[in-house]
Amino acid sequence: MNGEVSPERPATSIIRRIAKELKETKARGGKIVVVAGPAVIHTGAAPHLARMAELGYVDALLSGNALAVHDIEYALYGTSLGVELEEGGSKKEPRNHISAINEVIKAGSMKALVDAGRVKSGIFYQLTVRGIPYALAGSIRDDGPIPEVIKDSGKAQVRYRELVKDADFVLMLASTLHSIAVGNMLPSTVKVVCVDINPAVVTKLSDRGTSQAVGIVSDVGAFVPLLIVELEKLG
Repeated sequence: MNGEVSPERPATSIIRRIAKELKETKARGGKIVVVAGPAVIHTGAAPHLARMAELGYVDALLSGNALAVHDIEYALYGTSLGVELEEGGSKKEPRNHISAINEVIKAGSMKALVDAGRVKSGIFYQLTVRGIPYALAGSIRDDGPIPEVIKDSGKAQVRYRELVKDADFVLMLASTLHSIAVGNMLPSTVKVVCVDINPAVVTKLSDRGTSQAVGIVSDVGAFVPLLIVELEKLG
């Protein structure tokens, strides 16, 4: 319980404290950056992260191809990697994943799908309609990738640095590689909260130089909805 990374910490009190700190950051005009992995979609937390953006608690988002593809798939078909999230994973439509990629490529961008009224919900819907900047860093293992993905690692790093500049609070949600990459770009004065089901992720983040990170060992599918509840209580 005394360490910076523990699954034994009282989750409710920690989430309430994080919500309060986010509220205070927003109130003073601070910058909140979210780093998110595809598990946000798989665990059903996408509508809640979208709500967080809608409430004004996301000033920039950093991720990769997978988060965007799964978010668009969920918005178009209600599935993530072909699994129907609303049905508790009972039905599978494996072609939906590739179909979502093809729809974005045919439209030219996620923004084009939003502008055409094809995508009416989700994380990237909220980012698009609210003009919230984001960067998607490419990987050799990407499906597609979709047009918005920055395939050149050097250029992706430059864009990441632009978006984390002057950040006051960085919330990292279930993304080992992107979280560590962003952590290496941050000064020690930036508040960092890393949420992951795997304790090793938050430990690695600290070991690689982001010593100020507060680690919360939790399923993001449980954490993000509870965070939204606390943020909405604060008004």
